Amino acid sequence: MCRSKALVHCGLVLLSLWLCIQSVPIAVDKTKAELPEEKLEPPQSADTGLHYDRYLKEVIDFLEKDSHFREKLHNTNMEDIKAGKLAKELDFVSHHVRTKLDELKRQEVSRLRMLIKAKQDIQGGNDKTVDHQALLKQFEYLNHMNPHTFEVEDLDRLIKSATNDLENYDKERHEEFKRYEMMKEHERKERLKNMDEEHRKKEEEHYNEMKRKHADHPKVNHPGSRDQLKEVWEEADGLDPNDFDPKTFFKLHDNNGDGYLDENELEALFTKELEKVYDPTREEDDMVEMEEERLRMREHVMNEVDTNKDRLVSLDEFLAASNKREFMETDEWETLEQNPFYTEEELKEFEKHLANEENDLNKKTAELQKQREELDRQQEQLNSHKLELQQVYYQILFFFFFFFFFKGAGRKVQDIGPVFQSLQSNQAPRHNGSLSGAQWIPAWYCDRMPPVQ
Repeated sequence: MCRSKALVHCGLVLLSLWLCIQSVPIAVDKTKAELPEEKLEPPQSADTGLHYDRYLKEVIDFLEKDSHFREKLHNTNMEDIKAGKLAKELDFVSHHVRTKLDELKRQEVSRLRMLIKAKQDIQGGNDKTVDHQALLKQFEYLNHMNPHTFEVEDLDRLIKSATNDLENYDKERHEEFKRYEMMKEHERKERLKNMDEEHRKKEEEHYNEMKRKHADHPKVNHPGSRDQLKEVWEEADGLDPNDFDPKTFFKLHDNNGDGYLDENELEALFTKELEKVYDPTREEDDMVEMEEERLRMREHVMNEVDTNKDRLVSLDEFLAASNKREFMETDEWETLEQNPFYTEEELKEFEKHLANEENDLNKKTAELQKQREELDRQQEQLNSHKLELQQVYYQILFFFFFFFFFKGAGRKVQDIGPVFQSLQSNQAPRHNGSLSGAQWIPAWYCDRMPPVQ
């Protein structure tokens, strides 16, 4: 009996301990704990800037729904993808995915044909027959000879076109920014030309003051360095800088959980550094320059970290970069104002090009003015001819009116001669359009008829 009571007592004690364990929270250091692997639905990725961006994303999305292709995609390096080896795996994709890809291609071809037709309508070529097959050749990312089904060649074309276009996209953005900066300087110089000496001096002083204020900013850490990432860890993530861990940092900022940091996720890491230099409320800061700075930072990190050049940073690449000497870089990042956007020769060439364009525009304006004057002159001639024809018309009308009037009044036909001669000699008043023919003719001619014999 005592033994039974003892067992019951022990059971109650163990139950109480278990309940305490379940009810008391245990503090866990999240910075040192392994983050659980969660399968998240990837968010909508940012626009690549390509004119076929939507088509590209939809094709990739449906291909990744096929387990075989998804596995091949993750296990294939960038060089093999560029060489077209991945495209051959399309033959092993499920029928459902292939059917959807066929539909996507037909929609894209239809979209391109609508764009061609719209462009033709704008250019005023409605009466011309459009050779869509010839015009579709300019869109190299799909096989226009087969507009109905998505084949291996289509995937191969899409991969190569997107790779090539994305590589050139940043170069085009840099060139566009350079033109923007040169145009700013050109317009500033033109404004100075139109000022008197006093205002020109004030404007120069103001310009130099704005440059000085813009350059006066806190230290900008090297993008991708330990100091730069720790600053994000502390200020954006709200974590203790002493607990900084590259692997945890990577997982925190892999927003879609795909195991890679893409270009947009990388660029988001530089916001804190850019805010040190650029403020949209300050006159001296140009937000276009801020986006160029962001692009420069992203390119720098990609060149240092993205070893296989697939425009993505994997966890392995990130960890390998964190063990390099460059990761401990403490030097300040050289911002745009420390790196000239263009040379003096480039600015002179740009201004020369603008001057040539302005001259061409002035010539075209002068030609259009001459054409307008010629059209006005021709219009005056047409109006004069129209008036002469109207006068001839009324003369003929008057002749027939008097012919039948004389004949109906019992007069001789030859009596119409003197009246018609006065009409031909312009003695009759001009018809100014204020009276109809029936009102105007009797008022002047009836009292000039010869008397009845």
